[in-house]
Formats: sequence, C-alpha cells, structure tokens
Amino acid sequence: MKKTILIMAITTAGISFGQNNIKYPETKKGETVDVYFDTKVSDPYRWLEDDKSAETGAWVKAQNEVTYGYLDKIPFREELKKRMEKLWNYEKIGAPYTEGKFTYFSKNNGLQNQSVIYRKDEKGKEEIFLDPNTFSKDGTTSLGGLDFSKDGNKAAYSISEGGSDWRKVIIIDALSKKVLEDTLVDVKFSGVSWLGNEGFYYSSYDKPKGSELSAKTDQHKLYFHKLGTSQKEDKVIFGADQKRRYVGGYVTEDNHYLVITAANSTYGNELYIKDLTTPNSPIITIVDNFNSDNIIIDNDGSKLFIETDFNAPNKRVVSVDFSNPKPENWKDFIKETENVLAPSTGGGYLFANYTKDAVSLVLQYDYNGKLVREIKLPAVGTAGGFGGKKHEKVLYYSFTNYTTPGSIFSFDPKSGKSEVYQKPKVDFKSEDYESKQVFYTSKDRTKIPMIITYKKGTKLDGKNPTILYGYGGFNISLTPAFSIANAVWMENGGVYAVANLRGGGEYGKKWHDAGTKLHKQNVFDDFIAAAEYLIAQKYTSSDFLAIRGGSNGGLLVGATMTQRPDLVKVALPAVGVMDMLRYHTFTAGAGWAYDYGTAQDNKEMFEYLKGYSPVQNVKKGVKYPATMVTTGDHDDRVVPAHSFKFAAELQDKQTGDNPVLIRIDVKAGHGAGKSVAATIQENVDIQAFTLYNMGFKALPKK
Repeated sequence: MKKTILIMAITTAGISFGQNNIKYPETKKGETVDVYFDTKVSDPYRWLEDDKSAETGAWVKAQNEVTYGYLDKIPFREELKKRMEKLWNYEKIGAPYTEGKFTYFSKNNGLQNQSVIYRKDEKGKEEIFLDPNTFSKDGTTSLGGLDFSKDGNKAAYSISEGGSDWRKVIIIDALSKKVLEDTLVDVKFSGVSWLGNEGFYYSSYDKPKGSELSAKTDQHKLYFHKLGTSQKEDKVIFGADQKRRYVGGYVTEDNHYLVITAANSTYGNELYIKDLTTPNSPIITIVDNFNSDNIIIDNDGSKLFIETDFNAPNKRVVSVDFSNPKPENWKDFIKETENVLAPSTGGGYLFANYTKDAVSLVLQYDYNGKLVREIKLPAVGTAGGFGGKKHEKVLYYSFTNYTTPGSIFSFDPKSGKSEVYQKPKVDFKSEDYESKQVFYTSKDRTKIPMIITYKKGTKLDGKNPTILYGYGGFNISLTPAFSIANAVWMENGGVYAVANLRGGGEYGKKWHDAGTKLHKQNVFDDFIAAAEYLIAQKYTSSDFLAIRGGSNGGLLVGATMTQRPDLVKVALPAVGVMDMLRYHTFTAGAGWAYDYGTAQDNKEMFEYLKGYSPVQNVKKGVKYPATMVTTGDHDDRVVPAHSFKFAAELQDKQTGDNPVLIRIDVKAGHGAGKSVAATIQENVDIQAFTLYNMGFKALPKK
C-alpha cells in the first residue's frame, strides 16, 4: 500500500546558522514523496540512506567536524576524560569455564581496547589463548564468540570488523592454537554449536545485493560445516524451503539432539528437534506457530526441559518426552509465578532466576522438580550466571547493582555455599551512594517502577543534573547494573534514574504487549511521566534533566523530545530507530514488526506510526532540547540513516539557541565490540555535552 511517486533532482537547502553560532553543514533536500493509503509523505533526506555514496561520506565527515569542534571547546572535557580513564582502569576478570584440560577466562588489565582470553592448564600454568587486541591496529575488530568442541581440542571463534553484525569464523586446533582451514565468511546472527569433533552448526543469510550494511536480509538458514571441507559445500539443514528471518540451531550437551528455533519476528518461534544418534532421522516439529517463545534448555536422556511462555505470560519450565513432544503433552516442571522466569542449568541442577520488580530472586531445583533452596544474594540487585556443564562441581554467578561494581562468586550447588571469586578494585566509594526504588503513576494510572541512584545527602532542590534512561521494548528488562560512566556522573553530583517502562520484560508478556504496535504510545507516556515525577519530587527540573536511550531507546528519546520538547534540557538518542515508516526495509528490520507493526499493515497502523515517528514529527519553529544524536557508520542493525535523517530534520527546523549535533563513530556498529578507548570517549562527550548545556562551565563540586 505504499508507492514512491516522485524522486526529482536534489535541490540544496541553505546553510543553517543557529544555536551558539554553530554553522551546520549544508544538507541537500530532495523531493522524494511516498504515498501510503492515499496520504503523501515527503522524505527529503532519502539520499542519506545510501551509505556507500561519496555524498553521504562527505556529509558524515562535515557533521563530525562541526560536532567535534563544538565538543573541543567544552572547558572541562579533558578533566572529565582523565577521571573516566582513571576509574575505568581496573582489572576485569570473567568467570572461568572448563574446556578439555584447560580452564579459560577473560581478562582486561584496565584500559585494553578488547578483553583477552587466557587459559590455565591442570598445573596452573597460565597463557594467552586469544588476544583480540591483535586483530586490528585501531581496536575496531572484536571477538564475537568462542565455542569449543566437546573434548575441548578444537575451537571456532568469530570476529566482527568495524562493529558489523556480519562475522567471520576462524577454526583452530585449541591445543596448538593453529588455524585448521579457510575462514568462514558472511555469517550473521549466529553462534557455533559443535557436533563432536566432526563439525558445527551455524546460521546466516545469503549476501544481499547492494550494501551489506543496509540491504534487507530476511531468509536465515541453518548450515552444517564439516571440518576439512570448503564453506561452499556446507549443507543447509533448515531454512532453504521454509523462509524464516531468524533461525538458530544448537546441539544438546550429550550430543544426542539438534534443537532448531525459527522465527519471523523478535517474539514468537517455532521449535524443532532432530535425533542425531539415528542416521537420516527426520526433523520433528514441537511447536508449529509463532504465538509463544520456546527454547529447550536441557535434556535428561529422552526427557526434554522447555522454557516457554505458552499459556504462561511470566514463563514456566515444562518437561516432555522426545517420543511425543507436542505441547498437549507438556507437564509443568517449574510452574509460572507472579514473577518473570529466566532459567539456567549447571552442575546437575536447574536455576530459576526471577525478576521481581526489576531485581533478582534465584531458586535452585533438582531434576525431579524439587525446590532445593533460595540462593542468598549479596544484596538487592542483578544476579546472572548459574550455568555450566552437568558434571561441574563449582558454578559461578555475577552480582551487581547501580552502586556495586560487578563481582563474581563461586557457588557450590551441593551445599549452596557462595564465596567471592573476583571482586574488582574500583576507585569508587559505593557506600557514599544510594539507590531508591519508587513507583510512579503513568498517564493511564498504571504504576511504573523506577530506580533512582545518587550521592547520599543530595539536596532535592530541583537543581541536580539528572539523566533519565529508558528502553521500553522487545521484552527486554532493565535491571540494576554498575557502570563506570554512571559512577563518574554521580561523582559529579548527578542523579541517574532508570524507568522500567511498558514494552519491556520486567512483568512478563502482558507488560511487553502493553507497549507494542497500537499501544506503543504507552511507552512514551511512561517515560514522560517518569520525567514529571523527577521534577515534581525536586530531584531535578526541566533545566537540569537529560533523557537518554539507545536503539529502541533511541526511538523513545526521539519520540519523547518531539512530543514534549519543553520537558527536558538535553536529549541523547543513540543508534535510534527514527524513521518508523521505513525501518522494516533495512537489514533485519522487518523482524521488529511484532513490536512496531509496519506502515504497510493497514491504514490505522500507518497513521499510528506516522503520528509518533521522530523523523516525520520534527516541526518548524519549535525549540527542541539541546540534542546530540550518536550512531556508528557501520551499524547494520539500526542503520545510521535513521539518525542521519533525524539530525538533518532537527538542524533544519530547530528554533532557539539549543545545539543539534550528530556524533558519528567511524568503523563502529550498533555497540557490541566497541573498543574501550572509543567507549570512554563517547561517554565523556555525552556527559560533557549534557553538563555544558545545563549551564555548567566547570565540573560540579563534589
């Protein structure tokens, strides 16, 4: 129901002069007009969608020159960077895991761009196994994943170049660390799952025509790569005949079954299983629709354990025999509760990690379904881990909250005893800060939780610089976690608030669905109400309030600032989905339709999307907040054209003195794998821009 009726020669918009005497780059305007259900919608910056063009490259360079010219003039930016680097510079060690005769773990000495994979042998001798810092000189090539064969003798690791979701897979002899064969290329949205030492399963798309960073990819396939053969010979296991946007495959720990998941959207999947012990066995369908999320988390012989939200919005674990695995035969193993479940397995036990009002509660079960114990956590916060192989005698879990740096604990599943395994030495006095959970009322009277963190003794006088962060989508829960960047913000007198908006997963599927499609406005209303609560309670005021979010959270910020430009002083949308009429035409964007709907669905959906889409709702003559849009030129998840077009609209139409800048990381993607140096600089620039536009000429006194 959409057609493009006019693409005329591009004309030139006048050079913008404006806020703080900023001279913005010249941005051309085209005359592209699309028609949706007899409604004309202009798209003057369509040309910025061409990420391969010299014109777009020149625009990116010109915008960065203006942005960095502005940032360079902020008097306390360098001081902020020194403190950020000092606080960031501590040793970070990951939880250990055993593969074959070695124990592996990640370690970063503090400011290394990428964490290094180390290993110890049975005598305790330590050596570097993989150092991603050697992958590229500038730190922009990162380790995407590392998977071992069952005996630990072989490994496959993936790398991401420039932050792209497209990966290369390198296969090595884990004992000698020597490369075994040619690198696999063009792998995307995939792990690696070994079948013995024979080979492994992985997923990918056919390479699209046009730009690999923006062209649509919508047919995912599961392959098997047999060691010693060419990638061209890899066999398609699933997805050749069944067109699905997301396909995954993994082998159970006992090498007995291949589990296949298939989906067309980010919610709801089909579930299949194949017996690997019987030659030429068929792929058996367990779930044949997309109405629920389903995953096999373990098996005990032929008994399967499935995590599902089928008839259980907060999720449950069911058991069923492989011989007859259809949903009508499922039996509750861990029943649904009022809290949202995320199970894991390890050491011969199942762990039910519940989210209760956005914080963790963990229960341990045996394989007979008997509750063994509630695990005593160090404090109120977020626990993760409790996973491992069945034979493991010791498991590990992490714990963190907004004032506590992430620590790793060892856990004895037999006795239930926890001990500190690794506690980071961070130059931050956690005891000087506090977190408070509040429940505020949204526009429709729904109660929304929010955690507010700040220095003890902070005076509630409406003058505290405050960052309000949100996401509100895709069933993702925001739970308490420590951040060096947020620690620096709070050291400088800042308040950090995180609202648990509808659309997220904090209260299960009903909470998620309440922020999707024709209910998406609920998410923005929840965020606006959070800002109003912070102002009413005098944590801050509109002059000292910034809103921040990334990806779907970037959309949140874009929609909030266009609907309520008076509400905040600073807007910080990162890698946001800003053009809601066209998001589904890029890379895997069509898979987000469960949350958003598309402009092609029907007239009502089109009008609803057009009503809040940030790109289409920037209006001439409005005073928008001081805005710094951030994105990466290699973002092939949410293509940078979203941010480019939004920034161009704002620069063209902004009224008043608030600056509108776009900061574009070069050779960077959606965020994963970004180097430590780049991450620090981005956070420094965001905080410097925020404080400077709140009127600070020096860092606030501590």
